Amino acid sequence: MPVNKVNVEMNGNASDPSPHYEKHQDRKGTRNNHVLNIRNEAHHALIDSTETVVLSWENVNVSASPKTRTCCSGNDVTEVPKQIIRNAYGHVKPGTLLAIIGASGSGKTMLLNALASNTDSESLTSSGDVMVNGVKVGNGIRNISAYVQQDDHFIATMTVKEHLTFRALLRMEKEVSKKRRLERVDEVILELGLRKCQDTIIGHPGRIKGISGGEMKRLSFASEILTNPPLLFCDEPTSGLDSFMAESIVQTLKEMADKGKTVLCSIHQPSSEVFALFHHVLIIAAGRVAFLGDTEEALNFYKNIGYPCPVNFNPADFYIMTMAIVPGKEEECKQRIEKICDQFDQTTNAKAILQQNKNICENPERTGVIFEEAFSSKSRYEASWIQQFGSVFARSWTTTIREPMVIKVRTAQTIVLAVVLGLLYLQLDLTQEGVMNINGVMYLMLLNMTFVNMFAVLSSFPLEAAVFSREYRSGLYGVDIYFMCKVLAELPSFVIIPAVFCGISYWMVGLYSSLEAFLMFTAVLLLVANVSVSYGYIVSTMSNSVSMALALAPPMMMPLFMFGGFFVNTETNPVYFIWLEYLSWFRYSNELLVVNQWDNIDTITCDSNNATASNRCLYKNGQQVINYLNFDKDNFWLNVGLLILLLIVYRLIAFIILFVKARISKK
Repeated sequence: MPVNKVNVEMNGNASDPSPHYEKHQDRKGTRNNHVLNIRNEAHHALIDSTETVVLSWENVNVSASPKTRTCCSGNDVTEVPKQIIRNAYGHVKPGTLLAIIGASGSGKTMLLNALASNTDSESLTSSGDVMVNGVKVGNGIRNISAYVQQDDHFIATMTVKEHLTFRALLRMEKEVSKKRRLERVDEVILELGLRKCQDTIIGHPGRIKGISGGEMKRLSFASEILTNPPLLFCDEPTSGLDSFMAESIVQTLKEMADKGKTVLCSIHQPSSEVFALFHHVLIIAAGRVAFLGDTEEALNFYKNIGYPCPVNFNPADFYIMTMAIVPGKEEECKQRIEKICDQFDQTTNAKAILQQNKNICENPERTGVIFEEAFSSKSRYEASWIQQFGSVFARSWTTTIREPMVIKVRTAQTIVLAVVLGLLYLQLDLTQEGVMNINGVMYLMLLNMTFVNMFAVLSSFPLEAAVFSREYRSGLYGVDIYFMCKVLAELPSFVIIPAVFCGISYWMVGLYSSLEAFLMFTAVLLLVANVSVSYGYIVSTMSNSVSMALALAPPMMMPLFMFGGFFVNTETNPVYFIWLEYLSWFRYSNELLVVNQWDNIDTITCDSNNATASNRCLYKNGQQVINYLNFDKDNFWLNVGLLILLLIVYRLIAFIILFVKARISKK
């Protein structure tokens, strides 16, 4: 039987708003002029805290686009679109904390994304009216709201305050001075209880020790409310937290709502203590609204339709279990869900919600900073190119020098390998046997420079992919800035560490004793190291995870070092593989090292009196060694130019891959 009792606070007459809303509406007459004056003051250029948002929506539908597949007969079969959200409606007033609950797969997150205009995926189709203070703002809702996603993604080596400062420099409005931005960071840290951990690195579970899970979730909120948005969306903020931390997080959301914000929060299986903190609840099942109103009124609704909540039972668990689809009883559960949803649609509560939406639309509020931002053609968060570059580079540099693998492990690895090679080939003689040893150790050095430096960057982009994708979609910075800053921040380590390797190994092995030859040798290995890094960037940007990058790198590298002139003579390369020779930096760098080593050597020791078939005088001078390998010293500067060209081209390819992936993720 339908429920006739009206929830006055949530669904009463449109002229009888909630206390929170009424408090702000009393100042409406003087507020707009006050806001415009504040807007002209650069140090106060945040959305004014007195501006409030009534969020309402009707006929919201979201469906997954059908997929076309080919069946065994060869005919294309088009699947029926899956309806995820069906004719959802409702509204939330300022000062309200709304919980969206339902069983897994009921559509909680999808509804939240639809309201936040966050359903840009090509596989999803959304429709319906989402209004702010009675006005359809479309994607402009992103400019006046914040969205806290379920997963927490941060740069692990940044401290809490450094992360918030970075966000403040790029996320806050253009008119805000740097001093005011930093003040706002301190305000948010204090507001969300992060002062104790503000100088602690964020960390990453299982990799770098940092702040706790609760502090990380608070940091997610802090990152989004820097701009003091009047509207806040949160996707399951308590997932993965213990009951105490979950209650603390929801209490923080309640405090935000009490200050006049409109807060919508999808939540998964809250405890009874957590559920009691919410002002209102939206129960969703199979994509439909099963109830929307005061948390206490929900119990009465279910009791009156024949589903009373047991005594001392968590109401949230009761709603979820009642509206869940049990495996093996799908049809029975679906019929029950449809019946309950239909019954709620006939209640006075539901009709009052629709009537209030109509009244709000008939008297829309189109003034104030909120609508100035919502209808702006450009995002208010777009910092200048120089400011973006400076902030992103500072973060990239900090991340690089704090990453444990970069400074400690790579330096130790380089020194150990250089000493091992030096001891293995200690002070080689210029004999017939020494020629093979010298050519071998030089090629080993090329291999070492390649693999050590290429593998050092395979994790660069996959580890930060989630952070980059989120920040890029938010408009914090462009792909070009992110890529350039990443490359420039990592460049010193790929110059200093290879130079240390050359300084140790060159003189221990006993290569041609000349400062000029040593400097040229070092320059070639530096080029090889950075070409390898460029190739590693290609693998890194095209990989979705570190494990994928590690799996792709070796097979992609094998064909290139086989055509370096050491395993196969350059004159005998098959014509159908000649293109691999041109793409291989081993070919150019090996020729450079061989020419640099042997060009000035006039005599190679040979005991002609004891020459045998296995020990005959193959080389009398360095030029014969060069000729034997079919290398040409006249190609010296051409090879240098080609290495530089490969360095540039490979990095350009990596940038294009990253740019394409970023654009796809933004759709």
